[in-house]
Amino acid sequence: MKNKKLIIIGNTVFAEIAYEYFTHDSEFEVVAFSVEAAYLKETQLFGLPIVAFETLSSKYAPQDHYFYVAATYTQLNRLRTRLCQAAKDKGFQPASYISSKAFVWHNVVLGEHCFIFEDNTVQPFVKLGNNVILWSGNHIGHHSIIRDNCFISSHVVVSGMVDFGENCFAGVNATVANNVTIGKDCLIGAGVLVSKNVEEDSVIKGTPGIAQPSARRLFKLGNSMADLAGNTSR
Repeated sequence: MKNKKLIIIGNTVFAEIAYEYFTHDSEFEVVAFSVEAAYLKETQLFGLPIVAFETLSSKYAPQDHYFYVAATYTQLNRLRTRLCQAAKDKGFQPASYISSKAFVWHNVVLGEHCFIFEDNTVQPFVKLGNNVILWSGNHIGHHSIIRDNCFISSHVVVSGMVDFGENCFAGVNATVANNVTIGKDCLIGAGVLVSKNVEEDSVIKGTPGIAQPSARRLFKLGNSMADLAGNTSR
C-alpha cells in the first residue's frame, strides 16, 4: 500500500533503477525527481516532473515527503552524502529501500537512507551505517560493521567481524577475510582478496590485495575539510 510520497534526487541510471524498486517493491509512491539547477536538462522522467533541487521545498511540502538520493560512489560517495544532508536541511525525511528478496536478520542495526538490493545476505549482529548501498548479491558476515556512506557493489563477501570505514567502495567479487579493519576513504578493487588491515585512503588492487595510495587522489578530492566533507562540485 502506497502511503508515503517520495522524491528521488537524481535523474541518472541509478535514479531509474531506484524508481523501479520503490514503485514495485515498497510502501513509497514516487511523485517527482530532482536535480541541482545546473544539471536540469529535461523536465520529466517516467511522466513525473524533474524539479530543480534549489526550489524543491517550495513545490513539495517537506513534512509530507521523503527523499532518496540516487547517486552511486561519485567523488568517493561525497556527492550522495552532500545531497542527502542538503535534503535533510530542507526538512525532507530520508527514505530507505530493503528488497523483499534480501535476507536481513532481525537484529541487524540499520541506519537511515540505505538501499539494499535483492539477494543480499546480512547476518546477525551486523551494523549498517547511514547512507549505505548494498548492490545485488553480497554477503555481509556476522558482527561486521559497514560505516556511513559506503558503497558495496555486487557479490562482495564481507566475512565476520569486519569493520569497513566511512566512505569506502568495494568492487565486484571482492573478498574481505575475518577480523579485518578497513580505514575510511578506501577503494577495494574488483576481485581483490583483503586478508589484513587496510589504512585509510588506500586503493587496493591485485590478488592478494596490495595498497596503492591514495583513493582521495584517485577521486580528485583535496585534503581540505570542505573537500573531505563533500562540498565539492559534481
